[in-house]
Amino acid sequence: MDRRPIGIFDSGLGGLTALKELRQLLPQEDFIYFGDTGRVPYGARSPQTLRRFAMEDVRFLQGHDVKMIVAACGTISSILSGEGIEGLNVPFAGVVKAAAEAACRATQSGRIGVIGTSATIRSGSYERLIKRLLPQAQVTVQACPLFVPLVENGYIEEDNPVTEMVVRDYLSTFDLQNPDTLILGCTHYPLIAPVIRRMMGNGVTLIDPGREAARHVKEYLFSHGLQTDGKTGRTRYFVSADTEDFDGIAARFLGHPLECAVEHVDVDDLCW
Repeated sequence: MDRRPIGIFDSGLGGLTALKELRQLLPQEDFIYFGDTGRVPYGARSPQTLRRFAMEDVRFLQGHDVKMIVAACGTISSILSGEGIEGLNVPFAGVVKAAAEAACRATQSGRIGVIGTSATIRSGSYERLIKRLLPQAQVTVQACPLFVPLVENGYIEEDNPVTEMVVRDYLSTFDLQNPDTLILGCTHYPLIAPVIRRMMGNGVTLIDPGREAARHVKEYLFSHGLQTDGKTGRTRYFVSADTEDFDGIAARFLGHPLECAVEHVDVDDLCW
């Protein structure tokens, strides 16, 4: 049994969907959530900059003596190198591998679609992982850079005409491929999953990367004796930009108000 918290980080708010899944699966665990809101968006950054930001975020979490680190960010999970992960001295999980594995299990036709930020799609990480697991798979990808600002600005209603128009435009990429499985390759996207599902049709399985990563984390903790029990867990929230707007938006992601005050981290303190 290990009572240390689990560390979760994201470029901003999308990782809260993964945190929500983790808290449902592991209600007894403590969590440290860090949203690097002072340097968002990550999706348009260079791979070199993203790796530096990721390691600075990781170092912040390690300062809180976490027992595991979760990159609840599709962009970071798609570019963080194996060499960097090996040097952490703490178990690490990202959302990309878990989502790719779930998509390969779910598909019946071998036709898999992937949507994500520009950086995630540019990295080719999903195609590589899927092809490694399922060589015969046909993978079609589409960058959806407008989805994150739509979600963070509250355009998440299923009948919102703006969101519907943008979703329809992006998903038209899949009209010819006709996939039976679609990976929501950014942790923001589950908030507009009802719109995406309606556009894709009920016969398409949507893969939520946060949910799949949470399942992986639970399995890892229990198989390595790192779980805790006998209490109700708590969560601390840290952000690197202004804390005032975070509460309301975070409540939208989590489905309930935050249970404690958000704490601020100066971006300058993160830099190496």
